Amino acid sequence: MTVDPALGDTSSGSAAIASAVSSLMPRARTELAELVAFRSVADAEQFPRSECEGAARWVADTLRAEGFQDVEVFGTPDGTESVYGLLPGPVGAPTVLLYAHYDVQPPLDETAWRTPPFTLTERDGRWYGRGAADCKGGILMHLLALRALRAEGELPVTVKFIAEGSEEQGTGGLQQYAEINPRLLAADAIVIGDTGNFRAGLPTVTATLRGMCAFQVTVETLEGNLHSGQFGGAAPDALAALIRLLDSLRDADGGTVIDGVEPCAPWDGLEYPEQDFRADARVLDGVQLSGTGSVADRIWAQPSVTVLGIDCPPVVGATPSVQAKARASVSLRVPPGADMDEMAQLLVRHLESHTPWGARATVERTGQGRPFRADTTSPAYKAMADALSVAYDGQEMQIAGQGGSIPLCDTLATLYPQAEILLIGLSEPAAQIHAVDESVSPEELERMSVAEALFLREYAQRA
Repeated sequence: MTVDPALGDTSSGSAAIASAVSSLMPRARTELAELVAFRSVADAEQFPRSECEGAARWVADTLRAEGFQDVEVFGTPDGTESVYGLLPGPVGAPTVLLYAHYDVQPPLDETAWRTPPFTLTERDGRWYGRGAADCKGGILMHLLALRALRAEGELPVTVKFIAEGSEEQGTGGLQQYAEINPRLLAADAIVIGDTGNFRAGLPTVTATLRGMCAFQVTVETLEGNLHSGQFGGAAPDALAALIRLLDSLRDADGGTVIDGVEPCAPWDGLEYPEQDFRADARVLDGVQLSGTGSVADRIWAQPSVTVLGIDCPPVVGATPSVQAKARASVSLRVPPGADMDEMAQLLVRHLESHTPWGARATVERTGQGRPFRADTTSPAYKAMADALSVAYDGQEMQIAGQGGSIPLCDTLATLYPQAEILLIGLSEPAAQIHAVDESVSPEELERMSVAEALFLREYAQRA
């Protein structure tokens, strides 16, 4: 990458940071491979709890090796662990909190991966592995930035580092812990390393996040399964009832429908061309997109419901039976500005009122994360814009939304209303986070690490 005079600094200073990060990349790859190897899915029904514990201790040991003080692995109310460390800066320097998470999504069908999901593998210029981008790569991004700064001199800010272990599960352990211990994460600025550029090579900060509510919907019709030949046609099928109930959440265009929920304010920022979205989402030829309006509006500014999974017999091994019980996992995404609790209540009422044939339906709320909107006019955003411009060869920083959720953001904004919260990361579309063959671009990791280092240096001068 090239660098120009910027950030109130000489070009040689920026070049030194870039050179330091570049020299650290082989070490970063080795460390990311070590971290990816932990099968740290925060669900003991899928992977042993020891996998998450091992990842947490890897982060803690790494922070201690970097000279962090007060390093602690602590339990949170949802039964998972978070890792904290403090790296003091000069007296009077601002404090910056760096956030990432070490837990990951399940690998889905491991046989569908071209290479093993928990073995970091280089292919076609990218590093593949579950968590490589989301968000173990974010941990390495923070470490690279700090190492590069310290290689060039004194750390300009005080750093608090927090890595949580249940972000992907949405069970809110760190949020609850922070509410009980509000001084722990207090900072002047907060860098959330868990989003990504609009696309690789285009420097982007995320300004909005949709909130998320998770539900389990259970439908029951019989005391037990019945022979479909002997009873089918009159016996009420719980699986068919569940399918009809879930279908009530979609209109003819595939858009989300919840009784009583009106459209939210439209998106008025960076647009997402439909052809680009179709390519990024790998939509099959001839298949229509869901809903109406602009793509950016649909994925960043409006509510949406997704059926995440259904408990029913698999095709292989299924018997000719009428199902007595069926269950689904459903998520509701809520845009900033909407009342999440009210919208969740409306969804529950919708499901209860649309359950067909008098079937018994129960709806359990299993997790949540509130929506978030950042103040992009703050001084920290100006510092980040300058830093990204240098790291990305003079390109202007873009501001985008994010359809997903990072539950901690709203908690931090509530606890520390004066703190400036910035969202950056490595999860650009090609990373395929949450899907098979997740990967990270090492070039994105390098550039974003340079940008974060330059941001910390500039922010110290502006604060």
